Amino acid sequence: MTERHPLEPAAPWVRITAGDEDWDGADPDLLMTMLGHLVLIRAFEEYLLELSRDGLVHGPVHSSIGQEGGAVGSVLALTGADTVNGSHRGHHQFLAKALAHLEPEGVDPRKDPSDAVRALLLRTLAEICGLDRGFSHGRGGSMHLQWHEAGAIGTNAIVGGGVPLAAGSAWAHRQAGTDAVAVTYFGDGAINIGSTLETLNLAAAWRLPLCFFVENNGYAVSTAVDEATGEPRLSGRGPGFGIPSWKVDGMDPLAVHAAMAEAVAHMRAGRGPTLVEADVYRYFHQNGSFPGSAFGYRTKKEERAWRDRDPIARVRAHLERRGLLTAAEADAAVERAAALMAGLGGELLEPLPGGRPGQRRIRPAEWPDPAFADVGVRGDLGEFAGARFAERADFTGDIAEYRMVEAIARVTARRMETDPGVVVLGEDVHRLNGGTNGATRGLKDAYPDRVLGTPISENAFTGLGGGIALDGRFRPIVEFMYADFMWVAADQLFNQIGKARHMFGGTGAVPFVLRSKVATGTGYGSQHSMDPAGIFATAAGWRVAAPSTPFDYVGVLNSALRCQDPVVVLEHTDLYDAVGEGPADDLDYCLPIGRAAVRRTGSQITVLTYLAMTGTVLDALGDVDAEVIDLRWLDRASLDWETVGASIRKTNNVLIAEQGALGTSYGGWLADEIQRRYFDWLDQPVQRVTGGEASPSISAVLERAAVAGGDEVSAALTEILGY
Repeated sequence: MTERHPLEPAAPWVRITAGDEDWDGADPDLLMTMLGHLVLIRAFEEYLLELSRDGLVHGPVHSSIGQEGGAVGSVLALTGADTVNGSHRGHHQFLAKALAHLEPEGVDPRKDPSDAVRALLLRTLAEICGLDRGFSHGRGGSMHLQWHEAGAIGTNAIVGGGVPLAAGSAWAHRQAGTDAVAVTYFGDGAINIGSTLETLNLAAAWRLPLCFFVENNGYAVSTAVDEATGEPRLSGRGPGFGIPSWKVDGMDPLAVHAAMAEAVAHMRAGRGPTLVEADVYRYFHQNGSFPGSAFGYRTKKEERAWRDRDPIARVRAHLERRGLLTAAEADAAVERAAALMAGLGGELLEPLPGGRPGQRRIRPAEWPDPAFADVGVRGDLGEFAGARFAERADFTGDIAEYRMVEAIARVTARRMETDPGVVVLGEDVHRLNGGTNGATRGLKDAYPDRVLGTPISENAFTGLGGGIALDGRFRPIVEFMYADFMWVAADQLFNQIGKARHMFGGTGAVPFVLRSKVATGTGYGSQHSMDPAGIFATAAGWRVAAPSTPFDYVGVLNSALRCQDPVVVLEHTDLYDAVGEGPADDLDYCLPIGRAAVRRTGSQITVLTYLAMTGTVLDALGDVDAEVIDLRWLDRASLDWETVGASIRKTNNVLIAEQGALGTSYGGWLADEIQRRYFDWLDQPVQRVTGGEASPSISAVLERAAVAGGDEVSAALTEILGY
């Protein structure tokens, strides 16, 4: 007969509440600081809504009014070394962490705020208004607030997008030998996002000191939690991943603080991640100053019930009950905070010339210079000052012949030997004698704590690598088993890592290296065969490298690891086993970013190509008088326009040869750029050899028909030159 045995999760799941005895026993300084934080944050948000109503904030304003208790109660359980990131509704999270950083001894609501606090509120207000004196010079606005010095590593406009990045911060804390922890704040919508669930799993598997703090405000825009999930107690997600979880009333800052204190103690003891769910309520709609009831998805009765449990009123009542604060002092604190915000606003605003009485505008001098729009998309490569560069022609060291895949393993090992900050992560990189192709051979044995085999969760481990890079103490090399997987991790690659430097002001380094395999011709079909060069080349912020020889690969990876921008290094399976010249022992040179290689000189036509197509082109030329340029660096900022331009002015003809599909073609962008730059030098439009519209199929015959090769190059040259 079938037997049924109830199972219990291995991780605890509890609810924390705070009674009068807890409030009576709470440190008076803690309660006073709670009120100080809450009052300042509330005043900030109310003033921000006033500016929004007057049309003085460009874009949405996702206010946190009503939710402040969760952020304040949790942040006050942290130290200055701990890091936090947050969601699009993140003003309160950011301000709570920044206030704790500036005033570690506490904020007394009975006193005027310090000059440092005034400066923080003004700078934050300026950022949200899009002004130059903001933290990111107005680029981040309301949804992208970052202040690294305070441990506020960035709020995020993509639902769930910041969660993997926080895992990277947590990993860096642990790897650096500290007991610091990371906290990622997100809402009830993000709890069901794949990146969040992937990161829950990854953090649990690696026992990272990361707290998943869920602000459950009951609605994802207008969709109620119980409409979106079968288990509306969102902290129930934690035990399913083996993560201890706490559920708490987020309108009770002391209860939140108690739960967070337990969670932090668990993480500092090295016992892995935690999850805290705080039930809170946003008093207004998704953005703006109207209540949810104005849009019909909430009732006024529900809203009144939550407002009756306001966190400021609760903390104030207990302070007054204990005789620590008078009603008059509490009223004065609220009035003082409101006056402070009005005064700060006066520094940014002025009367609108010719406008109605009371009508205001942003002072013109506060706006950023329009010329700043593209500044800081990537760095200026100043980090290469003093670097040693080498090309094969001028290399004086000993040369050996070996396979490209050996070059990858050799140079990675060398960099891990000389730089303890280099870390490698990806699927199976720690197994199979160097991953699926041998590119990480020997690394796990030599550096067991810096070669990390990941779960199959590209979005999570890519974002974790991004978080490591943004932390600045380590340099991640992330491996994608196939380039097509970039679509799985597209949010982290393009919305997060690629945009981070520019979005947060243009000065922050993002030393992230992605190794991505192009497997065209291997019979793996449509979902494992793409060439992503065209996608990455059109994504601002990325540098794109495509080495075609072992010698070049060594220099390229060294440059990628020195670079302060994210770099994707493309590798082709056809080149893995190809034997070529590489350095025998000297693995410490860089290949200059922005330097192409002329593989063959000629005068009739310039052929631009990269990766495995370089050899294909050279083999297909025969007696054609062609100049072949192996581009090596493909992105807009790194392409060697000097070499390309000199060749075009000589030949007056251009053929771009690539293997991959027409739709994601790198050559499409490049041809347009060449015709804009060199129109007067061209005898005819730029010609292209590329694959077909469809992705390669598994059939050997259909795959060959879908990609470009030597026959297509020969046919194009015959058509262009007549022989």
